[in-house]
Amino acid sequence: HPDINVEVYRAGTGDLNARIASEKQSGDIEADVLWAADSPTFEGYAADGDLAELENVDTEGVMEEVIDEEGFYIGTRIIPTVIAYNTDVVSEDEAPQSWQDLVDPQYKDKLVMPDPAVSGAAAFNASVWLESEELGEEWITALGENQPMIAQSNGPTSQEIASGSRPVGVVVDYLVRDLAAAGSPIATAYPEEGAPYITEPAGVFESSDNKEAAETYINFLLSEEAQKIAVEQAYLPVRESVDTPEGTPALADINLLTPDLEAVTEGQDDAVATFQDAMK
Repeated sequence: HPDINVEVYRAGTGDLNARIASEKQSGDIEADVLWAADSPTFEGYAADGDLAELENVDTEGVMEEVIDEEGFYIGTRIIPTVIAYNTDVVSEDEAPQSWQDLVDPQYKDKLVMPDPAVSGAAAFNASVWLESEELGEEWITALGENQPMIAQSNGPTSQEIASGSRPVGVVVDYLVRDLAAAGSPIATAYPEEGAPYITEPAGVFESSDNKEAAETYINFLLSEEAQKIAVEQAYLPVRESVDTPEGTPALADINLLTPDLEAVTEGQDDAVATFQDAMK
């Protein structure tokens, strides 16, 4: 599509939301496509009437779990949040295998995780944990007693684990694969209770004057070509016809948490506040 020029503004979900809010206040949203971390962000924009219903996006062969039932957005990759650990400090036999393991006092001052006030994925996770019958506020409070370091986002979190400064952490799995492939002593444990995951959805703003081009871009993101690029970047694909990254379990072998999205969306602000209070 040589006739379509794509300009990208890249920022964390919190910063994106702030920019969009500013643009709405002064006029129309300037962007055509929103491509961000988590579904609750899109649920909010859809409820406010800011997203256009997708009309010409081909979802054939795409996992049902990533498709918005109302047709306002669609996920472009599977990104589970996992437990990661530094293999020079923690052996595979001793590595935590569950979320409950992380509240063990042995991990006090040894944990790191991203800030849900900054990271969309982390905010989503906080809400999933709070909604979980197995975990809930009691687990979040107990986690806070181990005084984890709260990093700005998943990137710095993964670096802290890889360096051994905080040898155990909570982070999105593709960053662990990236660092391990580059030679860092870091490995993944998919938690027994299940891994929350985001799908990096994409949608089109209702105010866009370029809806056809915007949907063409989203169709590309979902294509086998782009999904193979995503796998090369260590992500899990949303097409079962595309293999997962080398050395990664098949999606069917990963216990993924699938909570009630409406409850997670409605409870996200409270979950972030609960998390922040527990980490003080």
